Amino acid sequence: MIKVSLSEAEGQVLGHDITEVALDKRCKKVAFARGHVIRKEDLPVLERLGKNNIFVWEGDEQEVHEDDAARLLAPLIAGRNIRYDPAPKEGKISFYSTCQGLFEVDVERLERINRLGIPSLPTIHTHFPVWADKQVAAFRIIPLCCPRETIESIRLLLDRPLLSVLPYAVETAGILVTGNEVYSGRILDGFVPRLSRKLSRLGIRLVRTQTLPDDRDQIRKAIETCRSSCQMILVTGGTSVDPDDVTVAAMRDAGVVFPRQGNPIQPGNNLTIGHAGSTVVCAIPAAALHFETTAFDIFLPRLAAGQRILPEDIAKAGHGGLCHFCGTCNYPNCPFGRSV
Repeated sequence: MIKVSLSEAEGQVLGHDITEVALDKRCKKVAFARGHVIRKEDLPVLERLGKNNIFVWEGDEQEVHEDDAARLLAPLIAGRNIRYDPAPKEGKISFYSTCQGLFEVDVERLERINRLGIPSLPTIHTHFPVWADKQVAAFRIIPLCCPRETIESIRLLLDRPLLSVLPYAVETAGILVTGNEVYSGRILDGFVPRLSRKLSRLGIRLVRTQTLPDDRDQIRKAIETCRSSCQMILVTGGTSVDPDDVTVAAMRDAGVVFPRQGNPIQPGNNLTIGHAGSTVVCAIPAAALHFETTAFDIFLPRLAAGQRILPEDIAKAGHGGLCHFCGTCNYPNCPFGRSV
């Protein structure tokens, strides 16, 4: 692009969108789009918009325009279950989920792309639970055009898609409520209604519930029975450090393997995640009753998408794993647990 004075602009091809901001109407719109051939009657409008000089496009094999950069790179950025705008607007293309599921971005490659300085590629956090048409990313180059070699550098980093959404794979779940006080009827269970709502939001059907005493063998048998109909089993109660707690021991008796017991997130330190074959089995602590959002909420979308939670995932959860304990909980639209 070259810069010409407004007096010389008539008949020239506009090299970029010119935006008009109307504060009284609280709107921002494109007054003149890239490629527009400037007419004589356009000159006073451009002057009113504060334009004394205009950038016009002459074409250059060594330079790539912002719109062309967005069109070229968008198909390389988008992966599974990601759609993007059919055309750039003011040089920008946005990306959206096409289904409910778990958003994934290769954070290391994303950082390398943004380190180049020319591109702007912000995303929402990886492992964020999304729904159809949720915006997850946006791309543009910051200047109006950039060297073609920069675009080639970005292309090399996009040898495979950067963004994807994993649909939730878990469809059925069971909840086993343990504790003599609940089993005997001395107190009313609060786990099932609260946990079932969290499962339902991810499309998981609750197909089995059972209340059990603090009996290691009965809990073991219930887990083994539940495995035949449930892809996820939530076992509540008996997950603390008290010496007479038997839940986690019963889970081990039933063949559940844990990467580690507990996790660094607060609230919900005593959430323990394991697997028995392909079945996810979680020990849910009492924190799930007393707090709106706990460690269980942070890991649940990943578990629902079929991901295995590894020891390193649990260790990383300490960064950002302390709840802000806001008066009104806005999770997942908050930084709590966003490192995992």
